[in-house]
Amino acid sequence: MKAAGILALIGCLIMVTEPKIYTRCKLAKIFLRAGLDNYQGFSLGNWICMAYYESRYNTTAETQLEDGSIDYGIFQINSFTWCRRAKLQEKNHCHVACSALITDDLTDAILCAKKIAKETEGMNYCWFTVQEDGKEKPVSVTDTASSSV
Repeated sequence: MKAAGILALIGCLIMVTEPKIYTRCKLAKIFLRAGLDNYQGFSLGNWICMAYYESRYNTTAETQLEDGSIDYGIFQINSFTWCRRAKLQEKNHCHVACSALITDDLTDAILCAKKIAKETEGMNYCWFTVQEDGKEKPVSVTDTASSSV
């Protein structure tokens, strides 16, 4: 009886992460309210386009990379430099747990993306799009300038 109660409690505490896939319009409203339009010179369209190519607007997207790091969330923010996977980690420039980047609440992901854009080369630093030939290339303002929201 006691074991069944403990199992029930554990079951209640375990949070299943359901993928939240935003629509372009809903995401545009969230990004606009968060001040991303023209942030560090990148238009709202730039941010929307980058989120689409990085995660297809999926908040729970995770990509394991060859170097052992993982890209997390709608912006695919890398665990090696920007978020914390383990207790002891040399870098965590966004001062956030990686798990906070894969929730429906985009606050931490947006704050971290802003930090990346401000402290690096913006979207040219680490975000990539896949070209028609299957090769990756960095996102740039000129690539996404024609995208509309």
